[in-house]
Amino acid sequence: MQIAMLIPSLNSPRASAAATPEAKAGTRRRIQRVEHANLDRKAHQILKDLIVNRQLAPGDKIPQEKLAADLGISRTPLVNALKLLEKENLVEARPRRGYYVRSFGTSEMIAVFEVREVLEGLATRKATEAATADQIERLRRFFTAFAGRKTITDRKAYAKEDEAFHSCVIEIGANAFLRSILEAHDVVHASYQTVAPEGLVRRPEETIGEHLAIINAICARHAATAERLMRAHLANTIVVLRRALATEQTARPPAAARP
Repeated sequence: MQIAMLIPSLNSPRASAAATPEAKAGTRRRIQRVEHANLDRKAHQILKDLIVNRQLAPGDKIPQEKLAADLGISRTPLVNALKLLEKENLVEARPRRGYYVRSFGTSEMIAVFEVREVLEGLATRKATEAATADQIERLRRFFTAFAGRKTITDRKAYAKEDEAFHSCVIEIGANAFLRSILEAHDVVHASYQTVAPEGLVRRPEETIGEHLAIINAICARHAATAERLMRAHLANTIVVLRRALATEQTARPPAAARP
C-alpha cells in the first residue's frame, strides 16, 4: 500500500470527523510500517548493488554504522536488509563480529553452477520461445564491445556484461515460479562471489564465443540448441571448478593422526 493513498484519507473532512483517536493512531502505525518497509527495500537494493559491483568485495566486513550514516537511516532497516541478503546467500552473519560479504569456496561454487546449469538451461529454452522482437534486439547487443577481440583486458566491464546477459535471459524466459526459485537464493549473483578477479571463473577470451553462440541460437529461435549451449557453457565452468577443487585437495596437508 502506498503512503500517498493513506494520507488523503487522514486529511479528508469526512474521515477527520468520523475517525476515532484510536483509528487515527492505527492509521499512523500502518503508515510507519509502510515507510519502514520502503526503507528496508531501498537499503537492500543499495547494499546489493555495492556487492554486485564489488565495491564491497567477497570477505569484506559490512560497515554498518558508516552505511547507516551515509544512507541517512537508522540501523533497523539496514539490519533488515542484511537479513534478506543473508537469505540470498550474498552476506553471512558471524557471531559477535557482524555481517560480511559472503565468499564462496570452490565446492560451494560447483553447487551454485550445477543449479544454474539446470535452471538457466530451462530459462534459455523458454526465452527462445517467448522473446519478443524488442527482446531479441536487446540480446543481440550483448558483448558487441568484445566480439572479435583476441584479448579482453577490461575484465570488470566484461564481468558486468556477463552478469547482465544471464540476468536478461532469465528475465525473458523464466516464468513466475522459475524466477522465484532463481531469485530466492539469487544464484546468478552468488556465482560471482568468488575471490577470482571480478568474480570470473574462466577467462573472457574462453567464454565470449560461448556467449555469442547462445545469443545466435536464441535469436534464430532454435530452442533446443540454445538450451544445450547454455547448459554446456555452465558445465564447462563446473569442469574448471572441479579441477581447481582437486588441486586444492591435493595441496591440502593431511590431517594429523589422532594419538
